[in-house]
Amino acid sequence: MTSSPRTITDNRWPAEHVIAAAQRGDRAAISTLIAGSQAHVKRFARSLCASPEDAEEAAQEALIVLYRKIGTLRATAALSSWMFRIVCNECMRKARASLRRPPHSALSEQSAEDAVLAQLELQRVVEAVAALPTEQRSVLVLRDLQGYSGSATAAALGLSRAAMKSRLHRARETLRAQLEEPDGAVVGDVSAFVGDEEDADRAGQ
Repeated sequence: MTSSPRTITDNRWPAEHVIAAAQRGDRAAISTLIAGSQAHVKRFARSLCASPEDAEEAAQEALIVLYRKIGTLRATAALSSWMFRIVCNECMRKARASLRRPPHSALSEQSAEDAVLAQLELQRVVEAVAALPTEQRSVLVLRDLQGYSGSATAAALGLSRAAMKSRLHRARETLRAQLEEPDGAVVGDVSAFVGDEEDADRAGQ
């Protein structure tokens, strides 16, 4: 089913003129920016953090950073990548803090260690996503991280469905190549971020 124009608009980050006004310190624009970014930030946090509690706290911290430091954002188009990194850093910080807390038992200690190892692998994936060329990163973030349908992703980027699918394929292949070890193993849970070709074919239907 094709997403309606309203759904596409509702899924977008705040408009660039709102971001630009917020960068200049316009308080009304900052409030609009925070409100319009909240759902996306929470979605990132739920994908990246080890627990729902950590995700909620990380999202709140990230929104505080957005409020206080929006003026340091270099380009309006970089908002989603910037917030993605901030949320990831918050989730990593919470994972490290969990490891430092004295465990109540061997089981809890092992669980904390597992959580940190998982977050370290996740950081590899996040860094690889951030290193993608801008066009590839945009389509990957929209489709695989924010959960846009194929049709909505294509519309948001001003692409045909065929062009979107081609760009998404290149982004996924580039990401896997960046994470591949010499023995062919892939570091990080890439499957949590990206789909496959069958998924891409279904995406716009």
